[in-house]
Amino acid sequence: MQRWRGLEDIPQDWGRSVVTIGSYDGVHRGHQLIIRHAVERARELGIPAVVVTFDPHPSEVVRPGSHPPLLAPHHRRAELMAELGVDAVLILPFTKEFSKLSPADFVVKVLVDKLHAKAVVEGPNFRFGHKAAGTVDYLAEQGKVYDFDVEVVDLYVTGEAGGGEPFSSTLTRRLVAEGDVAGAAEILGRPHRVEGVVVRGAQRGRELGFPTANVETLPHTAIPADGVYAGWLHAQGEVMPAAISVGTNPQFDGTERTVEAYAIDREGLDLYGLHVAVDFLAFVRGQAKFDTLDDLMAQMRQDVERCKELITAAEREQSA
Repeated sequence: MQRWRGLEDIPQDWGRSVVTIGSYDGVHRGHQLIIRHAVERARELGIPAVVVTFDPHPSEVVRPGSHPPLLAPHHRRAELMAELGVDAVLILPFTKEFSKLSPADFVVKVLVDKLHAKAVVEGPNFRFGHKAAGTVDYLAEQGKVYDFDVEVVDLYVTGEAGGGEPFSSTLTRRLVAEGDVAGAAEILGRPHRVEGVVVRGAQRGRELGFPTANVETLPHTAIPADGVYAGWLHAQGEVMPAAISVGTNPQFDGTERTVEAYAIDREGLDLYGLHVAVDFLAFVRGQAKFDTLDDLMAQMRQDVERCKELITAAEREQSA
């Protein structure tokens, strides 16, 4: 899959393509439906499928300080899009100047002059251009002028976790923030993931017999609510069952929120300085302060056993 940053990266000889545009944070099941449709249409026409997205998130430029928590960094989104069959991802630097581009200019400069769109696939609520003035209806009108079709794909509606709302990144962020990682996974179609480099912490987990990887998360990462979770630690090409702690470590009067993952029953791991990923499967319990260290250690042992049970059950279900 090709990855371009900015319009100038698009090959000069690029031909017709099927295009879909959006932030696509998380590449959740609603996004997947739209992207798959674009890929299928591209295959029918015998031309490439292109996803156009933005960096930074448009809200950070339009309303500085309002950057939403991110469900997936751009490299992860690109990986997920590649798995769906996308041929190229175009990341457009979203600047103040770019935010003032009218819908008409966006169509000409991006879709017509550079990507030579044959079809554009979007969700029903897609908006674009200065002050989000462009709609799918306007896009369809422009398509008649510039010879491209516009196809609208309805989003899924969630089940119990979302209360019947359409799948959305906003809803997913809310569920993650509430610690409902199972509900978030229902929308994403996979566990919510947090990534970063392993840094040295206070090393209290090692002293207590549960050495953890202290993950310095990427900026603006959507981090689940404080508590203990079952999940997996991805490191050095391995996927390891893990007990994950999120919070400030109140037992030792901590103040900084951290994400720490204990690779269950693994000894001698040295992950310092490595980029790792942590997948959240299920919430186990909230953050708590115990009367004694012995009480804490007893609870940690229970947490690990509970995490084993949850992970084993999930893996058994996946393989069934």
